[in-house]
Amino acid sequence: MWQLEGSVQHYGWGSAEALPRFLGEAADGRPWAEVWYGAHPVGPARLAGDGRTLDEAVSAESRRLLGDAVARTFDNALPYLLKLIAPASPLSLQVHPTREHARESFAAENASGLPLDSELRNYRDDNHKPEMLVALERFEALCGFRTPRRAATILEGLDTTLTRRLHELLVEHPTAHGMRAAFRTLVSPTMRPSPELVAEVARACRERFEAGASPSPRIDRIVASLQEHFPGDGGVAAALLLNPVTLHPGEAMFVPAGAIHAYQSGLAVEVMAASDNVLRAGLTSKRVDAEEMLQCVSVVAAPPLRVAPERLTEHTLAYYAPVDEFELSMTTLEDPVGSFRRRHHVPGSGPRILLGLDGDLLIETESGRRGLARGQALLIPSADGAMRASGHGRFVQASVP
Repeated sequence: MWQLEGSVQHYGWGSAEALPRFLGEAADGRPWAEVWYGAHPVGPARLAGDGRTLDEAVSAESRRLLGDAVARTFDNALPYLLKLIAPASPLSLQVHPTREHARESFAAENASGLPLDSELRNYRDDNHKPEMLVALERFEALCGFRTPRRAATILEGLDTTLTRRLHELLVEHPTAHGMRAAFRTLVSPTMRPSPELVAEVARACRERFEAGASPSPRIDRIVASLQEHFPGDGGVAAALLLNPVTLHPGEAMFVPAGAIHAYQSGLAVEVMAASDNVLRAGLTSKRVDAEEMLQCVSVVAAPPLRVAPERLTEHTLAYYAPVDEFELSMTTLEDPVGSFRRRHHVPGSGPRILLGLDGDLLIETESGRRGLARGQALLIPSADGAMRASGHGRFVQASVP
């Protein structure tokens, strides 16, 4: 069992306060967007006191860390990545590719001679990236397309040049094909609207919101906010086609391959297949390749896929996703503060990563015991076997199904 030191990602959309506060560290004026606890080579966690990164440790001791079944199934690699994520401003309008598309496209970019760190690359690895997010604080996002008829209703009262065009298109073609056409006109390099037309839409949304006449106040507020962050970007208007979603603490959402999404604000734990493949169509200063994104996006109307937790024991809830790489559980212990006499079995096996959310806990396996407090992370190798916990507090556990 090792304590893990996460890899901090300082993307521009991150909060300057939320993650330092959670981790008990001093804010340094930079945005702290994510902390990665995994073995992905872009940002591997480190084994405290060991000198190695987690990917180096897995490579050297794959059978001990992963176990035979996981090592065999996932080619001696840790198949998931656990993150803390804290957006203070909106993330890009994005999707993640399927495994098959990622493999083909990664191989093509390799064959073309593009270096892995090239700004022209879309694919940093050959894996898909389904992900699940559990809110720690109120979390706002956009996820999935509305039905064409509902989107037409949202557009109807805005009376701008661009929204009239979109409304007419969706009324005439109230299908997934119509929605794809509408979305394409907003993000494709050859068809996207002028910044002036987008600004007109944002003004109309703000006025409708302030007048209290909106059929979807949340989306009008989001569109107005997106215009402030990304003035004139076609993705601002594209938000009108999407579902707004609010997650409260403990609520979860699953984002499969091909699902369009754009996180807005909040603090959450996120677990995903170990990949860094992101295809963007707008709302970002990073690389945008709308045509590649359009090849992968699903325009079938779908509400956000909320995940209801399943109770495994008196103390542990599990959040299951329909993927092979990961599952997530949350354990809450309420023993007297400072007491570690009662040892509670925590379900799970294989390679596990624990992240303390609050309290003062003691984790025990066959290899020994370690404390776990808010913002601390532990790696439990498969060889350590069963795990027990005691104390007062909460932690999440990422593992392989």
